[in-house]
Formats: sequence, C-alpha cells, structure tokens
Amino acid sequence: MKETQAYIERIKRVNRGYQRLELAVDRSLTAMRAGQALLVRRIDKDYDIENWDPYLRELWFPVAIQAGNIVAVERPARAHFVPGQLLSVLGPVGRAYRFRHKLRNVLLIAYEAMPAALLLMIPSLLAKQVGITLVLMGSARQYETNHLPEEVEVIQAEDNLTWSDMVMTLGWADQVFALVGQGDSLRFFGEILAIMRERHYDIPANYLFGVIQRDLPCGVGACHACALSLRGEHKLQCIDGPAFDLTELRLN
Repeated sequence: MKETQAYIERIKRVNRGYQRLELAVDRSLTAMRAGQALLVRRIDKDYDIENWDPYLRELWFPVAIQAGNIVAVERPARAHFVPGQLLSVLGPVGRAYRFRHKLRNVLLIAYEAMPAALLLMIPSLLAKQVGITLVLMGSARQYETNHLPEEVEVIQAEDNLTWSDMVMTLGWADQVFALVGQGDSLRFFGEILAIMRERHYDIPANYLFGVIQRDLPCGVGACHACALSLRGEHKLQCIDGPAFDLTELRLN
C-alpha cells in the first residue's frame, strides 16, 4: 500500500441514485483485483472543515478498471463532486476475492447496501463463461441495474428476504458472496445465514462469503479497530478481508 494522488477525470450518472466517477490514478492501482479497495480523502480544506469525520477517509471499491490509468467507482448521486477534483488515495486495501478453480455459477447478494464492492468481478467472470445472479435485498432493491451487463440475472428479493426458485438458485451456485450495509452488518449476515441454512442444509466451507465494508481508520493493520472474531482466531478486515467465510465468522 502507498499514498498517491488521483483526480476525477469525468462523472457519469449511472442511475437515479448513483454516479460513476472515473479517477485518473497512479499506474500501480490499475493492477487492483476484485475485492481490493481504496481509502480516499478529498484534498479540499473547505470540505474537511464542513465534513470532518474521525475516520478521515472513505472506503471506495472500484467497479471498473479502464485503459489509460482510469479506475471507476460509484458514489451516491447526492454527493457533490466536480471534474478535476483532487483526491488523496491510499491503496490497495485488502485481499482479492478467492474463487474456486472450477467455477460455473456465482450468486451475489446485496442486502441494505449498494452492490459496488461486488461489481468489479463481473467482467472477468463473464469472460470465463461463469453464470452470475445478483439478488437485491432490503434497500438494495432501489439500486437500478440497467447499466450492468445483460448476462447478469438480477432478482429482487421479497420483504422476507426470499425469492421464487430460491432453493434452485442456491443449489446452482458454486460460491456465494453476500454484501451488507454498514449499520448492523453482523446482524444482517446472521439473517442471510439463517435463511440459507433453512433451504441449503449443508453449507460447506468456502461456499458462503460475507463481504465487510466497515469504515477503516488506518487500513494497514496498525490500529486493530477492524478486528473480527472467527472460530479460534481474530482477523482484520483491512488485511485479511473484505470477504470472510460466514460459517467461520462469529456473528454474536
């Protein structure tokens, strides 16, 4: 990890709720893989005064890496950005997602969170002819997906977090990556794990991963504020994450 500067080259609206920022970054960051993230702070004194936060930096997951040292991210449409705006960037943070060698189908779940942290994997998986289903739960159902590749199957879950053909979808998936909102992430993961256990009796190791995206104070494992309790050990979101086997993560 190192600190570099980036600037916003262009801004596009991808749907009613979110905008896509194309960042001109240091060349080293174009080697980032799905699962890795950036810790970003705006270089703007007025912004620092009006929006001061003890964490100082925001966790941004790339949704695309383009030619010309461009990394794209999605941010809420209500956040104000302008082309040319300078950013201080620390990265990359975390480990890339780990996929099974023989992967045919992947299930992605976004619950009370926009699915940005899951999107970078989509182009490479589709290139390998891996089938992808994206399930939107809770407030994530408000996320419009027309800009995603048409090969991605999108399912809107019901209020009780289920959907039609759920048993078939779970049986079809070789791996599941579940992303939840920051507010009460362990409870959200517990709800996902419970409904899956009701319909998928045996959840094997390295099948169901929880993607954690809590704010990070340091990003380098120095402060241990992002420590998580797993069976028999502790791990850090910034070093070992963001994806953890939900059958190993202690949710209480």
